[in-house]
Amino acid sequence: MTENRHDKLGLSDQKVLEMYETMLLARRIDERMWLLNRAGKIAFVVSCQGQEAAQVGAAFALDREKDYVLPYYRDMGVVLTFGMTPKELMLSGFAKAEDPNSGSRQMPGHFGQKKNRIVTGSSPVTTQVPHAVGIALAGKMVRKNLVTFVTFGEGSSNQGDFHEGANFAGVHKLPVIFMCENNKYAISVPIEKQLACEKVSDRAIGYGMPGVTVDGNDPLDVYKAVKEAADRGRRGEGPTLVETVSYRLTPHSSDDDDRTYRAPDEVAKAKTEDPIITFGAYLKETGVMNDELENEINERVMKLVNEATDYAENAPYSAPEDALKYVYAETEE
Repeated sequence: MTENRHDKLGLSDQKVLEMYETMLLARRIDERMWLLNRAGKIAFVVSCQGQEAAQVGAAFALDREKDYVLPYYRDMGVVLTFGMTPKELMLSGFAKAEDPNSGSRQMPGHFGQKKNRIVTGSSPVTTQVPHAVGIALAGKMVRKNLVTFVTFGEGSSNQGDFHEGANFAGVHKLPVIFMCENNKYAISVPIEKQLACEKVSDRAIGYGMPGVTVDGNDPLDVYKAVKEAADRGRRGEGPTLVETVSYRLTPHSSDDDDRTYRAPDEVAKAKTEDPIITFGAYLKETGVMNDELENEINERVMKLVNEATDYAENAPYSAPEDALKYVYAETEE
């Protein structure tokens, strides 16, 4: 019998099953979106496949009633955990009027939902980092016991927005969790051509904050690191940089051909460490899940995905006359 690690983290059997189901839901939605893209029904997909463990493990460590998340474009696992539904994600993919992120005005993966404190992102990478720092500063000023959680890829950790945001958060000891989802590639550029230091987390010392690198394929490792970072922030001890190391199992996007820069055997090897498979195996080895329960979960997830697909595909598009709504101020004649 494998050692039960989740008990030591204060996670019940039910809670880790919820984590697994959310990871699986993110994967199945993503897989469906790729099929829809190839069928010409969805214009663009930016995939979360291979990063679900990091996303869900982190999001489960936060307070979904008061914390703010500023996700980057792959963070389907984060936004599902914080309350976005499969139907809403599909509406975004199909660019329908009911898309809660932008009313069909923005690319898929640009998540935003006020009621769940999911702060909208933009296409230029890493612009969400200074925004997370600003929200943390505002929370501190009005004495709200919240933390902000912001994610980005290792490639965009080289952008000025990350460094400015990290420096400001460090100086003012703001409750920000900077989580770099290191998936080994900034589109086609491998990690060894991006950084002069060994790890992204090595940069933390320059901003006066702790930095930790964890296995991004292990949701329990990520949960532990993010929970400790959140507790630090709430105690007024400032920000933390968490680096999760995983692998992008798909091309950068549906418009990318990763065969031009990645060898097939490299991708095949990474798939043997697929977090959906490895975390499922852990749950079985600890007696939390058996084959019957696994099938039940998969059937429940696929029912949600099918219902979301059917609803979104048949939902109305935005009216042409609404194209500039919320873009420009409306004035009375």
